[in-house]
Amino acid sequence: MARRRTGPTEVVKALVHDRDGGACVRCGTRQDLTIHHRVNRGMGGAREPWINQAHNLLTACTTCNGWFEDNPRESYEAGWKVRRPQLPGEVLVRYADGSEYELTPDGVRSTTVAAAR
Repeated sequence: MARRRTGPTEVVKALVHDRDGGACVRCGTRQDLTIHHRVNRGMGGAREPWINQAHNLLTACTTCNGWFEDNPRESYEAGWKVRRPQLPGEVLVRYADGSEYELTPDGVRSTTVAAAR
């Protein structure tokens, strides 16, 4: 029996790669890139229709992908990880250049008016 595919489609992966400039969102490298889920797929998450849409996915190098898991507080603060029940479109993402973006399911990244810190 064929294994059920639980990851994003090749089209969505290409959208995410293009949106993120072909670089890791945390460190900016272009080496050893992978797709990172902001809301984890575990805990039955693969059944959520949005789990493999572009706003829940980031381009990350394998080193930073592991760092996200090892440093949850910083990862949630930067939007690299998202806690349920929040949805990925509701949480801004910090990119390697320090800019924060809102991500949409169709693979668009837009700046928002920066809140005063």
